Amino acid sequence: MKQYSESCTQNQKSILSIIQPLLANVGSVLEIGSGTGQHAVYFAEHMPHLSWQASDQSQYLPSINAWIDAANLDKLPIAIELDVTQPWSGVKVESIFSANTVHIMSWEMVIDFFDEVGRNLDTGGLFILYGPFNYKGQYTSQSNANFDLWLKNRDPSSAIRDFEALNQLAQKAGLSLVSDYTMPANNRILYWVKQ
Repeated sequence: MKQYSESCTQNQKSILSIIQPLLANVGSVLEIGSGTGQHAVYFAEHMPHLSWQASDQSQYLPSINAWIDAANLDKLPIAIELDVTQPWSGVKVESIFSANTVHIMSWEMVIDFFDEVGRNLDTGGLFILYGPFNYKGQYTSQSNANFDLWLKNRDPSSAIRDFEALNQLAQKAGLSLVSDYTMPANNRILYWVKQ
């Protein structure tokens, strides 16, 4: 039942190098859009102090939970169903991590996502978002332009999102941008803190 993504394997080490120091003093993380489940297992293995809660839409849970079951880690519970367009549990969380999600979502879903991040994060909580982003409406590389075309051909509502538009949503949700990290393969990590 395990699904496998080559890109997860390729990017997990570089993501870990950035998020490990950011999450050093945090006790728990809610991952939004855990996909195959590979990231949840890898990051939970390498940051054993964290309780890592994976989540995704119901159709992705079998793969995520197959990875989690095989890993058998103390602080990696089974994944929970979470739809970003619906209100979350209302339980405050210390930090939220999401990788390669906002370009898959429709813009309306992205708006709902940021609203719920702001509603559910504790004051001082972290929101870490990984993926490709445009700046001032421009692609950062030809490969991202090609990827965006592929996304839109697959689903016209998906697209690489503009950093400025995302940061505006973050500010509206009570989040302040702390850092914007350059990552391999024309990706970025955006790091906000809830005020």
